[in-house]
Amino acid sequence: MQTLSNLLWAAYGVNREAGPFGLVGRTAASASNSQEIEIYAALQEGVYIYDGLKHLLKPIVTGDLRFRALTPHQHGVDARAPVQLIYVADIDRLAHSAGYQEPGLQDPETQKGYYFVDAGLIAGNVYLFAAAEGLAAWFHNCDQETLAQRLGLRAEERVLFAQSVGYPA
Repeated sequence: MQTLSNLLWAAYGVNREAGPFGLVGRTAASASNSQEIEIYAALQEGVYIYDGLKHLLKPIVTGDLRFRALTPHQHGVDARAPVQLIYVADIDRLAHSAGYQEPGLQDPETQKGYYFVDAGLIAGNVYLFAAAEGLAAWFHNCDQETLAQRLGLRAEERVLFAQSVGYPA
């Protein structure tokens, strides 16, 4: 659990109290510091949402969703990976960020570019942490529709990608 805690902080934790637009700063940048990406951690016992401000996991769903919903058609996913991270974009948070005056934050096509890049920055932090700790990581697609339903997401939330993290084979 300590390794998971360190991984999540490196991915998207708070690293300074004063960031752009009056919000805290995080370990990965986001468009106008909108902090629109949420990280869900799927473990054997259930799925949790990472609260980077308080640095804790909040339970969302019980049961093991790591492989059935996350990687139903993926080949090469090692069923021994103990953690699947799920990246979700909150479009409402992006469109109403403190930096909302930026024209692209209101355009749906431009928003996609922002939240895809922002998720990629977080995934990059996960890769760096994994490499430093001798872990394996794999960024991949997932069953977005099923996960959105199982996680009880709102209409303005979008499942983007998943990232498996575990021990090298």
